[in-house]
Amino acid sequence: MQVTCLKDNLSKGLSSISRAVATRATLPVTQNVLLESDNGQLKLTATNTEISISTWIGAQIEGEAKVTIPARMLNDFINSLPEENVHMDFLSEPVGLKIKCGQFNANINGISAEEFPPIPTVDDSKSVSIPCDVLKSALERVVFAAATDDSRPVLTGVNFELDKSGFTIAAADGFRLAVEKVNFETEIIEPVKVIIPAKTLVELQRLLVDSSSNVKLALNTNGRSARFKLDNSEVVTSLVQGTFPDYDKLIPDEFSTKAEVGLTEMIQATRAASIFARDGSGIIRLLISPQNNGHLKIISRAEEVGSNENNIQADVHGDESKVAFNSRFLLDVLGVFDSKDIIIETNTPSSPGVFKSLDNPGYTHVIMPMFVQW
Repeated sequence: MQVTCLKDNLSKGLSSISRAVATRATLPVTQNVLLESDNGQLKLTATNTEISISTWIGAQIEGEAKVTIPARMLNDFINSLPEENVHMDFLSEPVGLKIKCGQFNANINGISAEEFPPIPTVDDSKSVSIPCDVLKSALERVVFAAATDDSRPVLTGVNFELDKSGFTIAAADGFRLAVEKVNFETEIIEPVKVIIPAKTLVELQRLLVDSSSNVKLALNTNGRSARFKLDNSEVVTSLVQGTFPDYDKLIPDEFSTKAEVGLTEMIQATRAASIFARDGSGIIRLLISPQNNGHLKIISRAEEVGSNENNIQADVHGDESKVAFNSRFLLDVLGVFDSKDIIIETNTPSSPGVFKSLDNPGYTHVIMPMFVQW
């Protein structure tokens, strides 16, 4: 088979799938990219057996064939080429690829496509079409809260609940919880609940940058895998098996203090406090008071180094309140808001703090408190 395509398109395609290439592989072929023709386009696929990413690029194709080529070498070589057409000949003996671009020529040995792991087939019997921008913004506000260690495998995933009214996604790591409810009409007949690996969704976020239409999420009837279909790319992933915690019980039903603060001022004051918190166990204290027209005091201390205290104006309802949070968790949640003002709800120093957005009522973020000497 002979293939001719633009160098830039091939480079972008290889970049899109590169994160699914296995880094430490018991199967050497999973460190390769699969190249094949598919309905007049060049299809590129990479997999580490847990996640598979495929992308399609426009090309002139003669014949039919497929081959796997070392992903890193192919990607690096293509990126070194001039902005011209790339001509590729698929070789069967020995298995490999002959590449020509301008005055550049290369032969790269590969592995037979027959050894490439099969990608799970996911039908459309359970599927929903989600607007790209809606899914992207929801993932940005939730995925970062998932656990990164494997001590509790279900927490390394993001809980997806789909029904006729839309979807709800939730992530937690034992110290914080992020939940977003998105309402839109779907064709889901029966409610569906699955846990999708957070690592998969991080890669999906990268692909959503270049997508401008809907994303079709399909779930396998056996509950083992899911597929995200974009305009020119596709992500197939295994699902996390297990039961996600009942996170509704972690969200306080009532609060004794509610403060509405400006996001810009809150971020600025928290960043300043986090400098001292680095040498103070990462602790940032919040003192919320309705007195003097309402204010929020942000305090951090570091033994033998110094302390920091910042006051910002707040619209406070309820009692005076104090609570301490981990500085990183606090900065993380402040970084995903895009509204002018945010809401902080608290109860006692030993109760979780709840963060909400005025512009996005479907989002709720809960941070567990740190126990400190006041």
